[in-house]
Amino acid sequence: MGRTTCLRLSLLATVATFVFAIPASGQEEPQQQAEQETATDNGGLLDQITIVASKFDEEVIQSLTSTSVVGKDKLQQKQPTNIGQVLNGIPGVSTAGSQDRTGLGTSINIRGLQDFGRVAMITDGARNNFSRADHGSASSMWIEPEMLKQVTVVRGPVANIYGSGAIGGVVVFETKSASDFLRDGEQYGGSIKGGYETNGEGYLTSVTGAIKPVEAFDLIGNFTYRERDDYKGGDGHKVDDTNYEVMGGLAKTVIRPADGHEVTLGWLGNSNDWREPGSIPQDTDLREDIFTGKYHYTPGNGWIDFTLSGYVNDTKMDQTSLADGLRWDQENGGFVNVPAGSVRSFDLVTNGFDVNNTSRFDTAAVRHTLTYGGDWFEDDVTVEDPLGGAFVYNPSGKREVWGAFIQDKLEFSDWLEIIGGLRYDSYNFESTDGEISNDGDRLSPRITAGIKPFESTGLRGLQVYGTYAEGYRSPSVIETLITGMHPAGVAFPFLPNPNLTPETAHMFEVGVNYKRDGIFTDDDGVRVKAAVYHNTVNDYIGLNDSLSPFPGPNFDPNCTWSMQPGTAPFCVQYQNFDEVVLKGIEFEAVYDRGTFFTGLSGSFVDSKNKEDGKELDTVPPDQLLGFLGFRFFDQRLTVGGEVQHAFSYKYSVPDLSTPSPTDTKRVSEDYTLVNLFAGYEVTPDFRVDARLENIFDEKHVNYLSAVLGAGGDPYLEPGFNAKISATWRFGG
Repeated sequence: MGRTTCLRLSLLATVATFVFAIPASGQEEPQQQAEQETATDNGGLLDQITIVASKFDEEVIQSLTSTSVVGKDKLQQKQPTNIGQVLNGIPGVSTAGSQDRTGLGTSINIRGLQDFGRVAMITDGARNNFSRADHGSASSMWIEPEMLKQVTVVRGPVANIYGSGAIGGVVVFETKSASDFLRDGEQYGGSIKGGYETNGEGYLTSVTGAIKPVEAFDLIGNFTYRERDDYKGGDGHKVDDTNYEVMGGLAKTVIRPADGHEVTLGWLGNSNDWREPGSIPQDTDLREDIFTGKYHYTPGNGWIDFTLSGYVNDTKMDQTSLADGLRWDQENGGFVNVPAGSVRSFDLVTNGFDVNNTSRFDTAAVRHTLTYGGDWFEDDVTVEDPLGGAFVYNPSGKREVWGAFIQDKLEFSDWLEIIGGLRYDSYNFESTDGEISNDGDRLSPRITAGIKPFESTGLRGLQVYGTYAEGYRSPSVIETLITGMHPAGVAFPFLPNPNLTPETAHMFEVGVNYKRDGIFTDDDGVRVKAAVYHNTVNDYIGLNDSLSPFPGPNFDPNCTWSMQPGTAPFCVQYQNFDEVVLKGIEFEAVYDRGTFFTGLSGSFVDSKNKEDGKELDTVPPDQLLGFLGFRFFDQRLTVGGEVQHAFSYKYSVPDLSTPSPTDTKRVSEDYTLVNLFAGYEVTPDFRVDARLENIFDEKHVNYLSAVLGAGGDPYLEPGFNAKISATWRFGG
């Protein structure tokens, strides 16, 4: 689809929403239905439901975990272009693109941990394990925000029931189903959304259709197209190579063959195209296909709440060089010319399944919610780059990970809750040639206790909890098998490390939940979640860039035989660091009284690598975010604003342009962003949303993009940007 054609479609969709809305505004709706569709009660912001923390339904505010949910109301306010904007403002969560500007790909950081599965990223039950080592973040994911129903974040290793590796936390993306889209009584429905943003002149077209001819079957489909030119930073200058073209698709059906039985089949597709800068610019084409299937059985008794799900996630990135360049010849040594038009590819296929059951029963005065199950996934990595050497730091290989868990939630009366859990993990992997392999296994416990000691006082609704949880992450294919000469710029050897030990996390957390309604009026409410945590990661895996072929404290015999003429006198290898400590404070609070809502969230985190005494590079600056909003016209019009402040932070980056690696000290300046938002439900079938981002044109950089880059000047984030969209829906 050409750029001009898609531009016309975007403009046509935007105009069509206004044209079709004119007769819709004259239609009469039953009063009860109109109130149902337009009213926004406290549940919109206050009482989200999640199954992510424990694999069974519970209110987020009552979960004894650090959990946050981005639901429909927040998605409408954010009008997000990418996953980073969806997650912006969640305490303890930071996101970044890459120094190489990976289109709309987003890397997710939780409490200073990211990449290689430390944060489990799951879409409709399917793991997103794609990683590509280069300058910048290693693990990115791509998903179109228009397809999302809800996003849930659980911070810390308490969510290890979702599989091995999530020592930082888990992020679960749930896409829309027909039941989320169709109104009560409708058998079919559709919508068209068109959008425009000023900074880079971006266009959006999103088309959705859904049917439910009978109660036993429904189907939804979505197609979304986005494009944008290079945007301008806060200094008013264009930031090169920030343009992109994105197409996404969704198809999902739910089949209910009999009472208690439900089968869900889904496909999610993403197509991203962008230009990746560097010593040899690359035209990048990413294709992702995620196939999911889930069977859910609930016969109506307390003993069986059974789920079996499986998935295939096939992500392939093809890159074509746009200019001639020099790359190190991995076979013969020395630099050789790589001509324009050379192609390299990165392909990851992840297959997996998850099975679990929840049983609910009582023993004497104790209520039990017992959840147990297992999971398995396999990563098959294939990298091809005949001339450029990308297979050096992105080696091919296969990894297999499986585990099982059991968890019991015990409730006594309405004031005491105890959760005990145990997970077993095992893994193995090997290189494509079978010469390097590794395996291991471990048991990881969790214990949580929560009490409500003030129910008969003015502090009723306050819950205090404490948690100790462990997590286990196996080394990735890249970390273990990376080997060969750095292919561009300064040539130096990467050394494989088949003896890497898995990371183990040991987290203590103390938190409070506060839920109270009817404080000042009959229909207001406040919700507060806060936590203090201390996470010790033993055998943390990180790059050691100080290995030397010469006698001394950093001497490594493997570096000696790896050196070649014309290379820099040092080697780089992923190694285990004995102990990394991350500790911090997080909180989020919201007050809602229908016509007025406000909230504040923040995160403060500190870290130390006990081996060298340095901060962990991936720990982002402390942040605060506050928001304030009002609802008018029977809550059909919402207006408000956000203020976000990131504190300054000192960091260092390696300077690989020198004969030996040195650290360049830098300072990430603090900055404050102010955003405004508005949404107006003109009729039950027509809605307009607007968002003004960075209204004061603040000049700023994303810390994670800067510190994980190649040591060059980090690129600026967008300056002022105005977004507007219009959505028209129909149904019957």
